[in-house]
Amino acid sequence: MTRACVIGVAQHTWRPEDTQPAGAPEPLAMWDDVARDAAADAKAPGAIERLDRIDVVYCQSWQYDDPPRRLAERLGAHPKDLRYSGAGGTVPQALLADAVAAIERGDLDVALVAGGEALATRRRMRHAGERPAWSHPPAHKRPFPFDAPFHPAEIAHGAYEAWLTFALFDIAHRAASGAAPDAHRRALGELVAPLSAVAARHPGAWFPVARTVDEIITPTTGNRMVGYPYTKRMTAIMDVDMAAAVLVASDEAADSLGVADDRRVYLRGHGYAEDPHVVAAHPDLASSPAMARAARAALGAAGAAIDDVGYLDLYACFPSSISFALDALRIDPATARSPGLAVAPPRPVTLTGGLAYHGGPGSNTMTHALATLVGALRDDPGSLGLASGVGMHMTKHAFGIWSTDPGTGRAVGSQADAAQRMPAPEVPVAGSYDGPATVATYTVVHRRDGDATHAVVVCDVPGGRCYAHIDDPGALVRAETEELVGAPVAITAGDGAPNSAHLLG
Repeated sequence: MTRACVIGVAQHTWRPEDTQPAGAPEPLAMWDDVARDAAADAKAPGAIERLDRIDVVYCQSWQYDDPPRRLAERLGAHPKDLRYSGAGGTVPQALLADAVAAIERGDLDVALVAGGEALATRRRMRHAGERPAWSHPPAHKRPFPFDAPFHPAEIAHGAYEAWLTFALFDIAHRAASGAAPDAHRRALGELVAPLSAVAARHPGAWFPVARTVDEIITPTTGNRMVGYPYTKRMTAIMDVDMAAAVLVASDEAADSLGVADDRRVYLRGHGYAEDPHVVAAHPDLASSPAMARAARAALGAAGAAIDDVGYLDLYACFPSSISFALDALRIDPATARSPGLAVAPPRPVTLTGGLAYHGGPGSNTMTHALATLVGALRDDPGSLGLASGVGMHMTKHAFGIWSTDPGTGRAVGSQADAAQRMPAPEVPVAGSYDGPATVATYTVVHRRDGDATHAVVVCDVPGGRCYAHIDDPGALVRAETEELVGAPVAITAGDGAPNSAHLLG
């Protein structure tokens, strides 16, 4: 059986202090740099000439007329297959899994996945009233590539920002665990503070500073509350200047390129599944059944249990994505091991530091995780590593198991993997509702000055769910000090405006 392996990886961060006053290069130049660096990492410069396929990860910083073709031109490559991806945190794993499957079918020999963002540079330009003069713009601006439009009720209630939707999941998770609000926020700080320590050691991290629990959870002028229970230091930071690339090839092509065996890392298992696209439509707001299915599929294809995995990089956009993954994998947050298994020291849940500390360059974030994981696996031959991705609003879930040991089975394309893609059941969501309801989850929205403005509430109603706002200042204080999940409310229909919820009792 033809096997596919990662032969080269690269990642680069353009720090503001190193790129002033011009800022980072345009994304196309970033992709070029990391593609060549990945070939250099493989010690196979000829890999660029051998490319059969180029996948460019969706770029938010700048629209090009034909991103993969422009990259191929810069590289002097002539691949037969040029692809530009959609958006989402699972994209790099999905692209690599597809490339691995194509190589194992004999459809191609060498493939490149590359992406990068100059969002920090764009932000600085915007604040200065400038626009970039970057190359190859399209004739017409293209819309953002959403897989599914937002529900009208999400738009009406402003329930579409990631910091808000992931906070909704976190409050539901808190209520299911029975934790008190203050204890829950401290537990979140204890969960993510080690991520900042990982970022402090990562050469490419945007914020290489180890933070204490109190520095993370305490609202201050420099760390305002964004959407309760999240302060700014708990939220994904997307405005970074970063790029990363991965080269994958058949073993035969790697042999002909002179790639040493100890540079090769294999995909041992892949799993993908989806939860409902609308947050309020999730049957269980406190967990992700799709995440669990995707994890089982990846581990099953690899023939491994989670405690066989030596390295983890769980997608860490917000604390809830980590908590849901730990639950899905059935591992203890304190040790990242199965409960009762005495292993020391504990595994970190990330190798990069996550999107709040390493930084999250849009849809290409997972490429940085994979590049970092490949390095760890090369240094520990035969070990297993797991990387996960989360797309949109806890909707898409991808898991990959990787190792320098190729194993004996196929990582992608099994019937078991296909079964994970079955659509999940959904709870009906009403746009407008008038009458009694029960709080299912909520978050409190704060302005940039730190003051609370309103709460966004998901409520259980007869036959389904609805969204609503709570505006009463006293109720907002209660929402951050008491458990309101399960509380009875009276909802007044918005008639074109947000529904209004009023606490009873």
